[in-house]
Amino acid sequence: MAIYNIKHTTKYTYEQPVTESINEIRIFPFICPEQELLNQELNITSSPILHIYNDYWKNRVGTFSILQPHNELIIENNLIVRTTLPNLLQINFHSTFEQLKEDMAGNLALVELAKPEKIRQRALIEEFSKQITSGSNNIAEVVEKCSNLIFKHFNYVQGITDIETTVDEILDHKAGVCQDFAHLMLQILRSLHIPSRYVSGYICPNRVGMRGEGATHAWVETYIPKFGWAGIDPTNNVWVTNYHVKLAIGRNFNDCSPIKGSFRGNSHQDLSVCVSIHYEDGKSFEQTNAVKRKEQFVTLDNHTQGLLQNQQQ
Repeated sequence: MAIYNIKHTTKYTYEQPVTESINEIRIFPFICPEQELLNQELNITSSPILHIYNDYWKNRVGTFSILQPHNELIIENNLIVRTTLPNLLQINFHSTFEQLKEDMAGNLALVELAKPEKIRQRALIEEFSKQITSGSNNIAEVVEKCSNLIFKHFNYVQGITDIETTVDEILDHKAGVCQDFAHLMLQILRSLHIPSRYVSGYICPNRVGMRGEGATHAWVETYIPKFGWAGIDPTNNVWVTNYHVKLAIGRNFNDCSPIKGSFRGNSHQDLSVCVSIHYEDGKSFEQTNAVKRKEQFVTLDNHTQGLLQNQQQ
């Protein structure tokens, strides 16, 4: 059990004033037995009215608009969260592919999360799948092997991918960040018809050498028969622990993006993300990332509309 005080500030700055900024945020801790939200304070430029609802994946979503001209948008999210996850290493996973098939029969929700994407390098994914299933009929063991394969053979390198990077491109790079490793793991597990989902959140390791601290993080949850959904973090090659704080789940990053939206205006934008984590022992960690991203613009009624979204590290 651990308590974290997390401050997540996202700042968009525009060269010229923009209008009609319409935004969607998924920065509310996911409601589940593994964590408790003790307090949340959300501050947004111009204090707009925030409309909150639950989406298809039961994520809590907030939407807001800023219609007047503005040169910056700042979203500051202050959280106090207690994690209560038991140690998964103490839980015995003994379920088999036969049991998984039985659980999936007629369960459309599980079937939906077991369909891989159509990609160019299917043969390579099939090769990975054979490696991790060789000699094993245990779902949890296969999942662990998949995480280990990604951790050993793909380098953690920031800046070479973005939110549009495909699984094929990740395979070409043999490198990426947590978002990329989660997408790759989903592709491999789903090719084996193992229901798996993308998870966004934070990692709060308190200087124990885990990757991803100081930015929004991403990992994978897989369905283990007789147990349920179990989180695993291929970026750090560990089952999810009390170091992980979950924000949202979905089929992929697009279902879980912490912040996305659009605006009207002929203006380029700069994006910076700062995450600070304060621990119970008095230690703290803070990091600000100037996010490099592809500019995306479309024409709409003779105005330019920019799209806002940032990658998870």
